[in-house]
Amino acid sequence: MTQSTNPPLARTVAELARRKGHIRPASRQLPEETPVAFSYGGSTHAVMMATPADFDDFATGFSLTEGIITDPAEIESIEAVETPEGYDLQIILRDESHDALVTRRRHMAGPVGCGLCGIESLEQAVRQTPSVAAARLSLTPDDITQAVALLNTRQPLHAETRAVHGAGFFAPDEGLVAVREDVGRHNALDKLAGAAARQGYKGATGAVVVTSRVSVEMVQKTAILGSPFIIAISAPTALAIRTAEKAGMTLVALVRGDDFEVFTHADRIRAEGNQPRAVRPTERTSHVA
Repeated sequence: MTQSTNPPLARTVAELARRKGHIRPASRQLPEETPVAFSYGGSTHAVMMATPADFDDFATGFSLTEGIITDPAEIESIEAVETPEGYDLQIILRDESHDALVTRRRHMAGPVGCGLCGIESLEQAVRQTPSVAAARLSLTPDDITQAVALLNTRQPLHAETRAVHGAGFFAPDEGLVAVREDVGRHNALDKLAGAAARQGYKGATGAVVVTSRVSVEMVQKTAILGSPFIIAISAPTALAIRTAEKAGMTLVALVRGDDFEVFTHADRIRAEGNQPRAVRPTERTSHVA
C-alpha cells in the first residue's frame, strides 16, 4: 500500500477548563476523525468516518466483515490515496471476487454509506449471522479478566485522548496478539479483523475483546471473523444477546476487575467451583416517556 502522507492521529486543541472552581485556558489532545472511502475497482462502495490509521487492516477487515471477500488473498492490492476531503482506499480484488461484488451491487437499492444503507427490505437490516457453535475454544475466568486488563494497556491513542475505542484479539496461549483503535467501535473491530486475518490467525482460536457496548453489528462482525467469544467492558443490547445465543457465541460483558457477567453459552468458560450461568433476556420491554 502507498500513502502520500503520515496523517496525524491526534491534535492539541485549546480550551477553557474549570478546575477547583476556577476557569483557566488549557489544552487537550483530541483524536482526528476523517472520511475514509472504500473503493473497489474504481467505484466507491462505502464511506466511514474513521481514525486515519491502519488502512491495510481497515480495508481487509471491512471487506471480510461485509462479506465482499472470505480470505485476504482475494485482495490483489490496496492503495490509500489522500484527497482534500479525506482518504480513498482503492482496493483491487482478484477476478472472481470482483465479479461477485459487481453482481451484488446490481441488487442494491442505493449507495452504501454504512452497514444498513442500500438494503432492500427490513429483513436485510438484521442479516444472517454465521454460526460459531462448532468452535472448541474455552476460556477461564482469569483469561477473561486478563484479556481486558491487557487491552487497557495497549491503547496509546486512547491513553492520549480518552476518546477512541479499542478492539483486541486474545489467544489463550499468546495473550493479545493484535489490538486496533478507532473513533468508531465498528471501525476498530473491522481493523482488528483485518489485522488478525493478515497475520494468519483463525477466529476460532481466540476471543474478540472490545471497550465499547456490544451491539448486534459487533456480534455479527465477530461471528464473521469466526470467533466464538466476544468480551466487552460495557453492556450488550438485548438484540445482541439474542443474536449471540442463536449464533452459538459466548457473550461476556461488564468486565470490571475480576467481575463480569455472562449472557450466552457459559459452558465455554472453564470455571473452578461454580460455573457461571447464562442469563437470557426477558421478553418484557420498557418504554421511557
